[in-house]
Amino acid sequence: MIARTANEGRITVPSVGAVIELLKPITWFPPMWAFACGVISTGQPFSERWMYVAGGVLLAGPMVCGASQAVNDWFDRHVDAINQPERVIPSGRMPGRWGLYVAILTSVLSLAFSLLLGSWVFVAAIVGVALAWAYSAPPFRLKQNGWLGNAAVGFSYESLPWMTAAAAAIGAFPGWPIVSIAILYGIGAHGIMTLNDFKSVEGDRQMGLNSLPVMLGEANAARLACLVMAAPQAVVIALLASWEKPLFALAVTALLAVQCLCMIRFLRDPGRFAIWYSAIGVGLYVSGMMISAFALRGLNAAGHLAGG
Repeated sequence: MIARTANEGRITVPSVGAVIELLKPITWFPPMWAFACGVISTGQPFSERWMYVAGGVLLAGPMVCGASQAVNDWFDRHVDAINQPERVIPSGRMPGRWGLYVAILTSVLSLAFSLLLGSWVFVAAIVGVALAWAYSAPPFRLKQNGWLGNAAVGFSYESLPWMTAAAAAIGAFPGWPIVSIAILYGIGAHGIMTLNDFKSVEGDRQMGLNSLPVMLGEANAARLACLVMAAPQAVVIALLASWEKPLFALAVTALLAVQCLCMIRFLRDPGRFAIWYSAIGVGLYVSGMMISAFALRGLNAAGHLAGG
Protein backbone atom coordinates (compact mmCIF):
# COMPACT_ATOMS: atom_id res chain seq x y z
CA MET A 1 0.00 0.00 0.00
CA ILE A 2 1.24 3.52 -0.79
CA ALA A 3 1.38 5.93 2.11
CA ARG A 4 0.35 9.56 1.41
CA THR A 5 0.34 12.72 3.45
CA ALA A 6 -3.07 13.72 4.73
CA ASN A 7 -2.87 17.28 3.43
CA GLU A 8 -1.06 17.07 0.13
CA GLY A 9 -1.77 13.52 -1.04
CA ARG A 10 1.84 13.01 -2.11
CA ILE A 11 3.58 9.62 -2.03
CA THR A 12 5.79 9.18 1.03
CA VAL A 13 6.61 5.47 0.79
CA PRO A 14 7.17 3.70 -2.55
CA SER A 15 5.02 0.78 -3.59
CA VAL A 16 6.46 -2.69 -4.14
CA GLY A 17 5.93 -2.16 -7.85
CA ALA A 18 7.98 1.03 -7.76
CA VAL A 19 10.85 -0.77 -6.00
CA ILE A 20 10.80 -3.56 -8.58
CA GLU A 21 10.79 -1.00 -11.37
CA LEU A 22 13.80 0.71 -9.79
CA LEU A 23 15.70 -2.62 -9.77
CA LYS A 24 14.93 -3.05 -13.51
CA PRO A 25 14.37 -6.81 -13.96
CA ILE A 26 15.04 -6.49 -17.70
CA THR A 27 18.70 -5.69 -16.93
CA TRP A 28 19.27 -8.80 -14.83
CA PHE A 29 19.64 -11.08 -17.81
CA PRO A 30 23.28 -10.36 -18.85
CA PRO A 31 25.00 -11.22 -15.53
CA MET A 32 22.66 -14.15 -14.92
CA TRP A 33 23.46 -15.46 -18.40
CA ALA A 34 27.19 -14.94 -17.85
CA PHE A 35 27.03 -16.78 -14.53
CA ALA A 36 25.27 -19.70 -16.20
CA CYS A 37 27.95 -19.69 -18.91
CA GLY A 38 30.63 -19.85 -16.22
CA VAL A 39 29.08 -22.89 -14.57
CA ILE A 40 28.55 -24.66 -17.89
CA SER A 41 32.09 -23.95 -19.06
CA THR A 42 33.55 -25.97 -16.18
CA GLY A 43 31.74 -29.16 -17.14
CA GLN A 44 30.78 -29.79 -13.52
CA PRO A 45 27.51 -31.75 -12.97
CA PHE A 46 24.49 -29.66 -12.01
CA SER A 47 22.79 -32.36 -9.96
CA GLU A 48 25.13 -31.98 -7.01
CA ARG A 49 25.33 -28.19 -7.05
CA TRP A 50 21.94 -27.01 -8.25
CA MET A 51 21.36 -24.95 -5.11
CA TYR A 52 24.67 -23.18 -5.61
CA VAL A 53 23.87 -22.49 -9.26
CA ALA A 54 20.43 -21.13 -8.40
CA GLY A 55 21.86 -18.99 -5.60
CA GLY A 56 24.59 -17.64 -7.83
CA VAL A 57 22.16 -16.70 -10.58
CA LEU A 58 19.96 -14.97 -7.99
CA LEU A 59 22.96 -13.07 -6.66
CA ALA A 60 24.26 -12.04 -10.08
CA GLY A 61 20.89 -10.83 -11.36
CA PRO A 62 18.23 -9.57 -8.95
CA MET A 63 20.66 -8.76 -6.15
CA VAL A 64 23.97 -7.30 -7.39
CA CYS A 65 22.65 -6.13 -10.76
CA GLY A 66 19.45 -4.86 -9.14
CA ALA A 67 21.51 -2.94 -6.60
CA SER A 68 23.60 -1.41 -9.38
CA GLN A 69 20.45 -0.21 -11.13
CA ALA A 70 19.17 1.43 -7.95
CA VAL A 71 22.55 3.13 -7.39
CA ASN A 72 22.64 4.33 -10.98
CA ASP A 73 19.10 5.71 -10.99
CA TRP A 74 19.62 7.57 -7.73
CA PHE A 75 22.75 9.38 -8.90
CA ASP A 76 21.31 9.84 -12.40
CA ARG A 77 17.98 11.27 -11.25
CA HIS A 78 18.78 14.74 -12.59
CA VAL A 79 19.80 13.38 -15.99
CA ASP A 80 16.72 11.14 -16.09
CA ALA A 81 14.53 14.16 -15.40
CA ILE A 82 15.65 15.39 -18.84
CA ASN A 83 16.01 12.14 -20.80
CA GLN A 84 13.39 9.90 -19.20
CA PRO A 85 11.14 11.82 -16.79
CA GLU A 86 8.77 8.88 -16.65
CA ARG A 87 11.30 6.83 -14.67
CA VAL A 88 10.43 5.92 -11.13
CA ILE A 89 12.54 8.53 -9.28
CA PRO A 90 12.00 11.68 -11.39
CA SER A 91 8.30 10.83 -11.74
CA GLY A 92 7.92 10.95 -7.93
CA ARG A 93 6.86 7.33 -7.52
CA MET A 94 10.09 6.76 -5.56
CA PRO A 95 9.86 9.77 -3.23
CA GLY A 96 12.44 11.56 -1.13
CA ARG A 97 15.64 9.60 -0.55
CA TRP A 98 14.03 6.19 -0.93
CA GLY A 99 16.04 5.52 -4.08
CA LEU A 100 19.24 5.85 -2.07
CA TYR A 101 17.87 3.70 0.76
CA VAL A 102 16.97 0.91 -1.67
CA ALA A 103 20.44 1.12 -3.25
CA ILE A 104 22.17 0.77 0.13
CA LEU A 105 19.89 -2.01 1.36
CA THR A 106 20.21 -4.14 -1.77
CA SER A 107 24.00 -3.70 -1.76
CA VAL A 108 24.27 -4.88 1.85
CA LEU A 109 21.90 -7.80 1.25
CA SER A 110 23.93 -8.85 -1.79
CA LEU A 111 27.13 -9.03 0.23
CA ALA A 112 25.45 -10.89 3.07
CA PHE A 113 23.89 -13.44 0.71
CA SER A 114 27.19 -13.98 -1.13
CA LEU A 115 28.77 -15.21 2.10
CA LEU A 116 26.51 -18.27 1.87
CA LEU A 117 27.99 -19.19 -1.50
CA GLY A 118 31.66 -19.34 -0.55
CA SER A 119 34.73 -17.13 -0.41
CA TRP A 120 35.20 -16.81 -4.18
CA VAL A 121 31.66 -15.57 -4.61
CA PHE A 122 31.95 -13.19 -1.64
CA VAL A 123 35.10 -11.57 -3.05
CA ALA A 124 33.46 -11.26 -6.45
CA ALA A 125 30.37 -9.71 -4.88
CA ILE A 126 32.55 -7.11 -3.15
CA VAL A 127 34.14 -6.25 -6.49
CA GLY A 128 30.78 -6.13 -8.24
CA VAL A 129 29.12 -3.91 -5.64
CA ALA A 130 32.18 -1.65 -5.48
CA LEU A 131 32.12 -1.21 -9.26
CA ALA A 132 28.39 -0.48 -9.15
CA TRP A 133 28.95 2.42 -6.75
CA ALA A 134 32.13 3.61 -8.48
CA TYR A 135 30.31 3.66 -11.81
CA SER A 136 27.51 5.93 -10.66
CA ALA A 137 28.45 7.68 -7.42
CA PRO A 138 30.91 10.49 -6.67
CA PRO A 139 33.82 10.86 -6.34
CA PHE A 140 34.66 8.27 -9.01
CA ARG A 141 31.50 8.34 -11.14
CA LEU A 142 33.14 6.31 -13.88
CA LYS A 143 30.15 6.77 -16.16
CA GLN A 144 31.21 10.37 -16.73
CA ASN A 145 33.82 8.90 -19.05
CA GLY A 146 32.47 6.55 -21.69
CA TRP A 147 35.71 4.60 -21.91
CA LEU A 148 36.00 3.85 -18.19
CA GLY A 149 32.30 3.47 -17.43
CA ASN A 150 31.60 1.05 -20.26
CA ALA A 151 34.67 -0.99 -19.33
CA ALA A 152 33.49 -1.28 -15.72
CA VAL A 153 30.03 -2.43 -16.77
CA GLY A 154 31.35 -4.89 -19.34
CA PHE A 155 33.62 -6.49 -16.77
CA SER A 156 31.02 -6.62 -13.99
CA TYR A 157 28.18 -7.83 -16.24
CA GLU A 158 30.02 -10.46 -18.28
CA SER A 159 33.58 -11.30 -17.22
CA LEU A 160 33.19 -11.21 -13.45
CA PRO A 161 30.07 -13.44 -13.18
CA TRP A 162 31.56 -15.95 -15.63
CA MET A 163 34.90 -16.26 -13.82
CA THR A 164 33.23 -16.28 -10.40
CA ALA A 165 30.89 -19.12 -11.31
CA ALA A 166 33.74 -21.15 -12.80
CA ALA A 167 36.05 -20.58 -9.83
CA ALA A 168 33.43 -21.54 -7.29
CA ALA A 169 32.35 -24.59 -9.29
CA ILE A 170 35.84 -26.08 -9.51
CA GLY A 171 37.12 -24.80 -6.16
CA ALA A 172 40.06 -22.95 -7.68
CA PHE A 173 40.79 -20.02 -9.94
CA PRO A 174 39.96 -21.16 -13.48
CA GLY A 175 42.62 -21.75 -16.09
CA TRP A 176 43.41 -19.34 -18.88
CA PRO A 177 40.97 -20.77 -21.47
CA ILE A 178 37.98 -19.91 -19.28
CA VAL A 179 39.47 -16.61 -18.15
CA SER A 180 40.37 -15.56 -21.68
CA ILE A 181 36.90 -16.27 -23.09
CA ALA A 182 35.23 -14.49 -20.15
CA ILE A 183 37.43 -11.41 -20.55
CA LEU A 184 36.94 -11.30 -24.31
CA TYR A 185 33.16 -11.27 -23.97
CA GLY A 186 33.49 -8.61 -21.27
CA ILE A 187 35.49 -6.46 -23.69
CA GLY A 188 32.80 -6.90 -26.31
CA ALA A 189 30.20 -5.76 -23.79
CA HIS A 190 31.93 -2.36 -23.86
CA GLY A 191 30.41 -1.97 -27.31
CA ILE A 192 27.01 -3.07 -26.06
CA MET A 193 27.10 -0.33 -23.44
CA THR A 194 27.93 2.21 -26.14
CA LEU A 195 24.75 1.18 -27.95
CA ASN A 196 22.85 1.91 -24.77
CA ASP A 197 24.26 5.44 -24.67
CA PHE A 198 22.56 6.50 -27.90
CA LYS A 199 19.18 6.89 -26.23
CA SER A 200 20.40 9.62 -23.87
CA VAL A 201 22.80 11.71 -25.94
CA GLU A 202 21.05 15.05 -25.39
CA GLY A 203 20.68 14.68 -21.65
CA ASP A 204 24.25 13.41 -21.29
CA ARG A 205 25.51 16.42 -23.18
CA GLN A 206 23.55 18.85 -21.00
CA MET A 207 24.67 17.19 -17.77
CA GLY A 208 28.33 16.90 -18.76
CA LEU A 209 28.41 13.10 -19.05
CA ASN A 210 31.05 12.20 -21.62
CA SER A 211 29.49 9.12 -23.15
CA LEU A 212 31.18 7.94 -26.32
CA PRO A 213 28.42 9.28 -28.60
CA VAL A 214 28.89 12.67 -26.94
CA MET A 215 32.70 12.61 -27.11
CA LEU A 216 33.16 11.03 -30.54
CA GLY A 217 29.92 11.89 -32.29
CA GLU A 218 27.21 9.38 -33.06
CA ALA A 219 28.72 8.10 -36.32
CA ASN A 220 32.19 7.45 -34.87
CA ALA A 221 30.78 5.98 -31.66
CA ALA A 222 28.65 3.59 -33.72
CA ARG A 223 31.67 2.42 -35.70
CA LEU A 224 33.62 1.93 -32.49
CA ALA A 225 30.78 -0.03 -30.87
CA CYS A 226 30.63 -2.39 -33.85
CA LEU A 227 34.39 -2.89 -33.84
CA VAL A 228 34.57 -3.48 -30.10
CA MET A 229 31.76 -6.04 -30.28
CA ALA A 230 33.11 -7.86 -33.34
CA ALA A 231 36.86 -8.02 -32.66
CA PRO A 232 36.70 -10.04 -29.40
CA GLN A 233 34.34 -12.51 -31.05
CA ALA A 234 36.85 -12.96 -33.86
CA VAL A 235 39.50 -13.78 -31.27
CA VAL A 236 37.10 -16.22 -29.58
CA ILE A 237 36.61 -17.96 -32.93
CA ALA A 238 40.37 -18.25 -33.41
CA LEU A 239 40.84 -19.66 -29.90
CA LEU A 240 38.08 -22.22 -30.32
CA ALA A 241 39.63 -23.35 -33.59
CA SER A 242 43.07 -23.61 -31.96
CA TRP A 243 41.55 -25.75 -29.20
CA GLU A 244 40.23 -28.14 -31.86
CA LYS A 245 36.59 -27.09 -31.48
CA PRO A 246 35.84 -26.39 -35.16
CA LEU A 247 32.06 -26.85 -35.00
CA PHE A 248 31.77 -24.44 -32.10
CA ALA A 249 34.04 -21.97 -33.90
CA LEU A 250 31.87 -22.26 -37.01
CA ALA A 251 28.71 -21.62 -35.00
CA VAL A 252 30.13 -18.44 -33.43
CA THR A 253 31.34 -17.37 -36.88
CA ALA A 254 27.81 -17.70 -38.25
CA LEU A 255 26.43 -15.57 -35.41
CA LEU A 256 29.09 -12.94 -35.97
CA ALA A 257 28.32 -12.86 -39.70
CA VAL A 258 24.66 -12.10 -39.00
CA GLN A 259 25.69 -9.38 -36.56
CA CYS A 260 27.86 -7.79 -39.23
CA LEU A 261 24.93 -7.71 -41.63
CA CYS A 262 22.83 -5.98 -38.96
CA MET A 263 25.67 -3.54 -38.29
CA ILE A 264 25.42 -2.26 -41.86
CA ARG A 265 21.89 -1.02 -41.22
CA PHE A 266 22.78 0.32 -37.77
CA LEU A 267 25.67 2.37 -39.16
CA ARG A 268 23.40 4.09 -41.69
CA ASP A 269 21.53 5.90 -38.90
CA PRO A 270 22.92 5.08 -35.42
CA GLY A 271 20.50 7.25 -33.48
CA ARG A 272 17.51 5.64 -35.17
CA PHE A 273 18.65 2.02 -35.23
CA ALA A 274 20.62 1.68 -31.96
CA ILE A 275 17.69 0.16 -30.08
CA TRP A 276 16.87 -2.09 -33.03
CA TYR A 277 20.44 -3.34 -33.24
CA SER A 278 20.61 -3.85 -29.49
CA ALA A 279 17.58 -6.13 -29.66
CA ILE A 280 18.99 -8.28 -32.47
CA GLY A 281 22.76 -8.00 -32.22
CA VAL A 282 23.00 -8.47 -28.47
CA GLY A 283 20.88 -11.60 -28.66
CA LEU A 284 23.26 -13.06 -31.22
CA TYR A 285 26.23 -11.96 -29.12
CA VAL A 286 25.08 -13.71 -25.95
CA SER A 287 24.16 -16.82 -27.94
CA GLY A 288 27.82 -17.01 -28.91
CA MET A 289 28.72 -16.80 -25.24
CA MET A 290 26.74 -19.92 -24.47
CA ILE A 291 28.16 -21.79 -27.47
CA SER A 292 31.65 -20.90 -26.26
CA ALA A 293 30.79 -22.10 -22.76
CA PHE A 294 29.78 -25.51 -24.09
CA ALA A 295 32.99 -25.62 -26.13
CA LEU A 296 35.00 -25.06 -22.96
CA ARG A 297 33.33 -28.02 -21.26
CA GLY A 298 35.31 -30.33 -23.51
CA LEU A 299 38.62 -28.92 -22.26
CA ASN A 300 38.00 -30.45 -18.84
CA ALA A 301 39.52 -33.75 -19.85
CA ALA A 302 42.63 -31.93 -21.06
CA GLY A 303 43.13 -30.36 -17.62
CA HIS A 304 42.68 -26.73 -18.66
CA LEU A 305 40.00 -25.76 -16.13
CA ALA A 306 42.07 -24.85 -13.08
CA GLY A 307 44.96 -22.45 -13.05
CA GLY A 308 48.39 -23.47 -11.97
